[in-house]
Amino acid sequence: MNITTSKSDTLFRVIAVDLIILTTICLVPALSHLLAVPFYKLNPMLLCLLAAMVLVRDRRNALLMALLMPVASTLTTGFPTAANLACMIPELLVVATLVPMCMKKMPAMVSVVIAAMSGKVVFYTLRAVLFAPATLVGTNILLQIGVVVAAAMAFGLVIRRR
Repeated sequence: MNITTSKSDTLFRVIAVDLIILTTICLVPALSHLLAVPFYKLNPMLLCLLAAMVLVRDRRNALLMALLMPVASTLTTGFPTAANLACMIPELLVVATLVPMCMKKMPAMVSVVIAAMSGKVVFYTLRAVLFAPATLVGTNILLQIGVVVAAAMAFGLVIRRR
């Protein structure tokens, strides 16, 4: 039996996934404070963006989520700060743009690493220009690299199975 999904079913699924991801992003700062665990160091915006890309598989939706996640979090929780939005939004847009482009030529894991590292270069370049150099790196760089590599491995495994 061949079951097809209608456009309204697909739209409902996309909206549901996006709302779950936006809710998750908005809860991260509260959970960090409540549990006294700095979840922000695990780059939840990148992880949620990658989740949106895996679950929805639409480039336009990924770009929309790259814009909405930081703004929604800032408006609801105050984190990231409004000043950091100028660095974070371009970083996420780079990731959302480069992952699908790179996946045309290379494996998903490699694509995520290249996109995420390129996003970090954009983030820290903007941060260096906009803020004092003393506040350039707030999170351990090895932890950031570890999160990117772990996320790339998970993304690659999920994409390979789909």
